[in-house]
Amino acid sequence: MDKFRLDRTAFKGQTAQEASDHSKYYSKLSWKERLEVAYYLNSIAFNFPLDNPPRMDKFKFSVSTRG
Repeated sequence: MDKFRLDRTAFKGQTAQEASDHSKYYSKLSWKERLEVAYYLNSIAFNFPLDNPPRMDKFKFSVSTRG
């Protein structure tokens, strides 16, 4: 998780609209980097460690045929 540490020494004065425009930053990233960011944010939202993601519970899903 050291990769995504907040740099508290960096600051740029911006308006609220400039600060909310994230598309410029993320459009410069490759699709792999954007996927890493999404994976990191999911790990924070669902509280799981990056090196040990939860496994899908396959018993929650069932397949049935229409007969």
